[in-house]
Amino acid sequence: MAEAVADTRRLLSKPQNLSDAYGPPSNFLEIDVANPQTVGVGRGRFTTYEIRLKTNLPIFKLKESRVRRRYSDFEWLRNELERESKVVVPPLPGKAFVRQLPFRGDDGIFDDSFIEERRQGLEQFLNKVAGHPLAQNERCLHMFLQDETVDKNYTPSKIRQA
Repeated sequence: MAEAVADTRRLLSKPQNLSDAYGPPSNFLEIDVANPQTVGVGRGRFTTYEIRLKTNLPIFKLKESRVRRRYSDFEWLRNELERESKVVVPPLPGKAFVRQLPFRGDDGIFDDSFIEERRQGLEQFLNKVAGHPLAQNERCLHMFLQDETVDKNYTPSKIRQA
């Protein structure tokens, strides 16, 4: 029986010019979760995060946006995606119930190291979700990433490309 020999010839490709090499990428979606801010006092205290989006994907109406969201908004998004889409939704960073106990020696959920750890987890969650082609069609994701306020009484629907 004859042995199969792998074809190791190089593929012919056109030479790259400067505008190809340094021009904008064909499709990109960049999401950063940054600038955590803790607001309020006592039991009304919470942390918000700035979500910055830059994209050239045609499905998004805005090519750049900045909104502020709190952890409960991320929980809402996750629940909506689980309920409405066919996407396996990744987990959010944990709730940290132990950090909310009184008489701790630190700031609990408002401790800088915890906030940074949560920020990284939320950024990772959003990038996984928003990078999924099926999730990109969900209205709740677009509202979460680009609308100033999240209308939790919205009517679920799919986004159609313009």
